[in-house]
This record gives sequence, C-alpha cells and structure tokens, in this order.
Amino acid sequence: MKTPTETGFRRMAGGGALLAALAVGLGAFGAHALREALAPAMLGVYETAARYQMYHALGLVAAACAGLAGWADRRRAWWACVLFVSGTLLFSGSLYALALTGAAAFGAVTPAGGLAFLAAWVLLALSFLRTPR
Repeated sequence: MKTPTETGFRRMAGGGALLAALAVGLGAFGAHALREALAPAMLGVYETAARYQMYHALGLVAAACAGLAGWADRRRAWWACVLFVSGTLLFSGSLYALALTGAAAFGAVTPAGGLAFLAAWVLLALSFLRTPR
C-alpha cells in the first residue's frame, strides 16, 4: 500500500465529523420519534448504536488528524481510520437495522463491527507508540 495522502486523511477527518453529526441526529430521532414506536429493549439497542457511532466517529477524527499532522505512523493511522469506518457500518448499522426491523439476523453482524473497533483502537495506539522519527 502506498503511504496515505494528505487528501485521504482530510477526507477521513471530514467523514468522521459527518458521522458524528449523523449520530447526533439519529440519537435525537431515536429519543423523540422512536420513544413510543419501539419496545424499551429495542430502543436501548438503537441508543447503543448511536452512542457507539459517536465514540468511533471521534476516534476516526483523532486518527485522521494524527496521521495528517504526522503525530502518528501514517500507515497504522490510516488502517485505524478504515477500521473505524468499517466498524461503524457493521456495528452501529446492524444495531440500527435490528432495532428498526426486529430481524435477529442483523445481530449476527454486530460482533464483526466490535472486532473492527477493537482493532482500530489497537492500531491507533500502535501508530502513536511506533511513530518513525
């Protein structure tokens, strides 16, 4: 893989900010519009999706900014970004789908997103600890 570009990191940072904004909107939608429509357990699932989306959107912004600024090993920071996006789609996306449809099959995807999140955080840590001098 080529070294990630400044443009790529800027796009990841911008995408992270947009994912955070979307988490706020989806969280508000869940708190207001879905409060009466979903069973309490499914509302809890939906809220977990929004909360984890926000956490990892912020992680994405941090990883992208660290790679952009040269505070971290760029390749590891890039892969952390990729895993934050993938984890958000798999983890939060599957939980949103589960809460809104009740289809238990979506729950089978959620652990893959959780593993992507874990790997992203480990790579981000390594990108800081093993920054080339």
